[in-house]
Amino acid sequence: MSRSSGEEFLRGEGSESRAAVEPIAALVAVLAVGAALGLYAAALDDAAPDRERPIAEATLDRVEPAVTTGGVVDPERLGSLDAPRSGATVAIEADGERWAVRSGDGAPEAASARDAVAVAERPVTVKVGPGRNVRGTLRAVVAR
Repeated sequence: MSRSSGEEFLRGEGSESRAAVEPIAALVAVLAVGAALGLYAAALDDAAPDRERPIAEATLDRVEPAVTTGGVVDPERLGSLDAPRSGATVAIEADGERWAVRSGDGAPEAASARDAVAVAERPVTVKVGPGRNVRGTLRAVVAR
């Protein structure tokens, strides 16, 4: 009877020429790949945009140029705004005064509880009279 070269490997003959991996080295490699995948998934989760805050920020970014002239916010221009978004309120507070514009029946108050709405605000210079400018706050409050 003749033997083929494949029969040697089936019976374990000539096994010293075959490659083999130690079980501990294979386990370490599997753990390293698993850890790398876990870190990658965590990084992707952290990179995902926050869906709640940007709505108010985007509203504020769109409204601010419409009410600003020469770097100074003019409360008189609030009335000429297009409705920023259904369920949104834009307010300016400065020198003890408050100006606001609301869009829609579901628009929250500018001083609403922050857990029910998305709020974004930034400091601005506000025109309160002819030649009189003071520091104030421009705020966008959007219903979630």
